[in-house]
Formats: sequence, structure tokens, C-alpha cells
Amino acid sequence: MTPLHLGALHPVEQALTLVLAFGPFVVLAIVVWLRRRSDARTDPTEVDPTEVDPTEVEPRTDPRTEQAQRDR
Repeated sequence: MTPLHLGALHPVEQALTLVLAFGPFVVLAIVVWLRRRSDARTDPTEVDPTEVDPTEVEPRTDPRTEQAQRDR
């Protein structure tokens, strides 16, 4: 019968396992961060959607209220 557990991993094997498990996510996060930074530098006219001027936004109205006002 073959044992299912062959013992503790060597420290180098532990490090390699961690790098293989989490390395791609770290690399992806760095690439996304660099691309966003690059895009922000190349397009300074782009407006952040969280910084909308409330005076430029039309107020929302309820269609039922508008219909009731028309029916009067």
C-alpha cells in the first residue's frame, strides 16, 4: 500500500509552492496597477465618475408624477 503522505516538505519546496500558488495573482495585480497608472497619465481629460458635478446632472423625476401632472 502506498502512503498518501510522504512527509513534510523541504523549505525550498514550501517556498516554491507558495510562489506557484500566489505568484500569478501578485503579477496580475501589479500589471493592472501599472496599466491603470499608464492610462491615467495618457488621458487626463477622463473624468472620475465619483467626481460628478451635481449641477450638471438632471434631477430624476418619477414618470408617474409627470403623468399625473399632465392629467390635471
